[in-house]
Amino acid sequence: MNAFLAAAELPSTELPSVGLASGSASLAWLLFALPAAGALVLFVAGRRADSWGHWLGLLTVVASFVIGLLIFLETAGLAPEERTRELSLYEWMSVGDLSVDFGLRLDPLSLTFVLLITGVGGLIHLYSVGYMSHDPGRRRFFAQLNLFVAAMLLLVLGNNFVMLYLGWEGVGLASYLLIGYYQDRPSAATAAKKAFLMNRVGDVGLAIAIFLLWTNLGTLQYTEVFARIGEIDGGTIVAITVLLLLGACGKSGQFPLQSWLPDAMEGPTPVSALIHAATMVTAGVYLIARANPIYNLTETGRLVVALVGVVTLLIGAIIGCAYDDIKKVLAYSTVSQIGYMILAVGLGPAGYALGIFHLLTHGFFKAGLFLGAGSVMHAMNDDVDMRRFGGLYRYMPITFVTFGLGYLALIGFPFLSGYFSKDEIIAASFGQPGWQGWVFGGAATLAAGLTAFYMTRLMFMTFFGEKRWENLKSADGHDYHPHESPAVMTIPMIVLAFGSVFAGFVLYNGHLLVDWLAPTLGELEEPHDGVLGHAVVPYLVVGVSALGVLIAWLTVGRRRTPVERPEPVSLPVRAARRDLYANAINEALIARPGTWLSRALVYFDNRGVDGVVNGTAALLGGSSGRLRKLQTGFVRSYALSMLGGGVLVVAALLAVRFA
Repeated sequence: MNAFLAAAELPSTELPSVGLASGSASLAWLLFALPAAGALVLFVAGRRADSWGHWLGLLTVVASFVIGLLIFLETAGLAPEERTRELSLYEWMSVGDLSVDFGLRLDPLSLTFVLLITGVGGLIHLYSVGYMSHDPGRRRFFAQLNLFVAAMLLLVLGNNFVMLYLGWEGVGLASYLLIGYYQDRPSAATAAKKAFLMNRVGDVGLAIAIFLLWTNLGTLQYTEVFARIGEIDGGTIVAITVLLLLGACGKSGQFPLQSWLPDAMEGPTPVSALIHAATMVTAGVYLIARANPIYNLTETGRLVVALVGVVTLLIGAIIGCAYDDIKKVLAYSTVSQIGYMILAVGLGPAGYALGIFHLLTHGFFKAGLFLGAGSVMHAMNDDVDMRRFGGLYRYMPITFVTFGLGYLALIGFPFLSGYFSKDEIIAASFGQPGWQGWVFGGAATLAAGLTAFYMTRLMFMTFFGEKRWENLKSADGHDYHPHESPAVMTIPMIVLAFGSVFAGFVLYNGHLLVDWLAPTLGELEEPHDGVLGHAVVPYLVVGVSALGVLIAWLTVGRRRTPVERPEPVSLPVRAARRDLYANAINEALIARPGTWLSRALVYFDNRGVDGVVNGTAALLGGSSGRLRKLQTGFVRSYALSMLGGGVLVVAALLAVRFA
């Protein structure tokens, strides 16, 4: 695998020149405008769009993909130094010294995300046509999907941090709507609110980082910020990078804000595929990669990013071993795999491109896995409990094969997509000097073994073994009649399976992706003083993954799976099934203190602020009422008052005189 790094050089410190968009690039505004218009039409049309709304939603995303592909091909034909172009649409806001354009940045990084979002997103839209065929609110679902895609495209295409923040919040809103799509389910409403609120925590960090950039530089345009970032002192740069990371943790479900991501499974399965594969959870990786000129200036900031990635990839892998819910297992797999990407971009010039590489391959196989899980649910009356599955490979051959290829790609089976991208991240981790190499590389290797275990366990429980559903009924009282999904669902799964098999090799061969991203991310830096040789890593990772498969076969494949889950006896298993107490920790550290603080502030407001205001009013009212009694209207009373006052004044003067 050394070929991937064979032509690597030290990262360039020069920023690419920025040209003006022309040709097909002048149509870039249609990339987000088409799905946004589709969402608007579907929201306004309401029930009148029941018969055709899903096709409109699909066509807008497909059209965006075609436009994105044309711009990509045009950009690829330019010299590397000419591949960064901007399209200014209009002056968005101008307040004092702040001037923000509504503009787009078309460079290798943004165009890579455009193809991923619209390509995989288009396949998910097509799959949804079949999956949601019997849902009475299908046009609302496709309106929200279109809104999600439009917001994500704005996020990656904006040429300044304010545009990024606009897309960032749009994605948050759309995810809230999609996760809570089933409005009659309290669990869906709770999951949507949890995702929305936990993302607000990360959004505060991103907003403060943007404020710091504006305060210190007086601009928020990427070109100007990245050119002048060296003017900011080191301490402020560290603060900015940590705050940007906090924003990334919220959107990408990274520690300590990871607990919302598995709960997002309450939405329809295509939502899970869209959020967990190609869009929302990748936004944090995009943010750090986009801000690479800032992170290049602080080793401390990069170290914090890498540590967060390491902790998260282990958390996701450990919890994934304990769940029986097929979608929850895949959700925690996403948490873990995004952790790999965050670890990679935390390595700086040695990992920026590798993080994007794994992001792309993950987009194929994880979307395929979620759509495969949806196909299984479609055949099993929406049941998600793997203990009630078994033997489904006989009844769902296409789902079995496509899901199986995604599984092999995820665990890093040799020469499939995950083998190329994940192993490169692990090799780069071992390439770090000292304790960092052992900690980062060791944790990533351990997580690879755990991934092989829980995904093999999922395969055995779902597709192999005895048919545990034969004498059972689903939650709605119906018998199980597993069957293959219709072509409108299986075709996207087949396309994604091809990506799971071949995308890694295509992007890896001749360091194609690294060269493409170099104008934006810099040249890939090859570590020279690591703790483990690059050539050894593939054998180590494959060996550890094979051990994980073997353990899964010994503990699950050879044994009868109980339909009723036995109560766990060991503390690690109990902790994993309770999400390593993430919800309890968040409640203890954030929710309860927040509630207490809110109650204290309400009490202070009622008794303090309102008490002072109301007390002052009562004092003035009471004293004026008493003083009013002195106004009798009798001249002799006023004369007596004047005499008394005069006596007091004379007495005071005499006291001062003879004191």
